[in-house]
Amino acid sequence: MATGAHLPQQTDPATTALLTVECQRGVVGPDSALPELAEAARRTGALGRVARLVAAAHDAGVQVLHAVAERRPDGRGASRNARLFSAAERLPVQQLAGTAAVRIAEPIPVCEDDLIVRRLHGLSPIAGTDVDPLLRNLGCRTLVIVGVSANVAIPNAVFDAVNLGYTAVVPADAIAGVPADYTAALVRHTLALVATVTTTDKLISRWTKPRRPGTTPG
Repeated sequence: MATGAHLPQQTDPATTALLTVECQRGVVGPDSALPELAEAARRTGALGRVARLVAAAHDAGVQVLHAVAERRPDGRGASRNARLFSAAERLPVQQLAGTAAVRIAEPIPVCEDDLIVRRLHGLSPIAGTDVDPLLRNLGCRTLVIVGVSANVAIPNAVFDAVNLGYTAVVPADAIAGVPADYTAALVRHTLALVATVTTTDKLISRWTKPRRPGTTPG
């Protein structure tokens, strides 16, 4: 199993990007279409840790990308080849383009250098989106993946990243799914086989520059 033993080499800010997955108001916000998932993301602290990682990435110069799932009001181009898509169409909150539901959820900070990648179809934040060419143009070789859900989008992102030649890093305490114990099982029995599994604190420590002796925080 891959562990965080090689984090310093793998997570150099110059060649690393952080991808938040479906951390949007309509998914993990207070008016979520999936309240059980939103509650899990907040109760476990995963959403707060995503926010901490994004803030640390900003400070360290790590490129941040936000993967957002949305649909047009007329549904044109949306996938309909799985039960999940049919169920999503019946939810009281729709992830409609241009609405508050597809904005990045609080308390995650967003800065002008962040890239927001939107998709109208499929299950993966990477396959069929602009994520791969953007990462290659930026010179990124390592992708840190956080967000929701451990049930579908997170494993999709990890597998796609690995298949495309990236080193995938997963802070296990910054992802969430339902039921809560499923996330731990996914990490242990699946993601740890293909990704470097670490924690939020270890990754932030890697990205935090040590202060010179005699200096104080600004």
